[in-house]
Amino acid sequence: MKVLPAPQHDAAIVHGSGSGSIHPLDPFIPHPDVRERHSLVVRAPAAVVFEMAEAFDFQSVLFIKGIIRLRQFLLRSINVERRPIPFLQEALAMGWGVLASTPGRVFVAGAHCQPWLADVRFVPIAPADFASFDEPNRVKIAWTLEVEPLDSHSTRLATETRAVATDAESLTRFRRYWRWARFGIVAIRWFMLPAIARQAERASRGPSTSGVG
Repeated sequence: MKVLPAPQHDAAIVHGSGSGSIHPLDPFIPHPDVRERHSLVVRAPAAVVFEMAEAFDFQSVLFIKGIIRLRQFLLRSINVERRPIPFLQEALAMGWGVLASTPGRVFVAGAHCQPWLADVRFVPIAPADFASFDEPNRVKIAWTLEVEPLDSHSTRLATETRAVATDAESLTRFRRYWRWARFGIVAIRWFMLPAIARQAERASRGPSTSGVG
């Protein structure tokens, strides 16, 4: 089995504003309290990479499934039976709302929640209202699925997550939760991106030609 390089990881607990080029999350969470970004170069065309990412069943990776089960155990949350379902379809079913989308290139989703609860409920926010939403004791979270063509046969696959609390109390509770929860969340990205990359690279090669000398 081909071993892919680990995804590049860029993370920060943010205390001030940053600068740089416009990112798809900037209109929704321009000044996050927490930001996590992961990226990986895939040897496959962009269209194939996005298609595989969109359809990926992220709990098909046993390690990811184990992390989710561990969180359920630690927080004593309800164990909900699930069936295999495409990644983006499952995200919407969980309550994430679509904030922006460029077919085959970028998907942006977001919601508000109280992530420290055992059974988290994600509540979508209309794109036009997301930046100004300030209901107390909530955390706004937005994330991306990004595909950037590097050439006709290679693509940068990336995901970025930003979170911002709506008040001081929720920020304190969120940071306390994030101190331990981030390790599982980061690990999920570290296993998810290479799994998508492997599927995309297999798909781009087409049917196996075993037996050909």
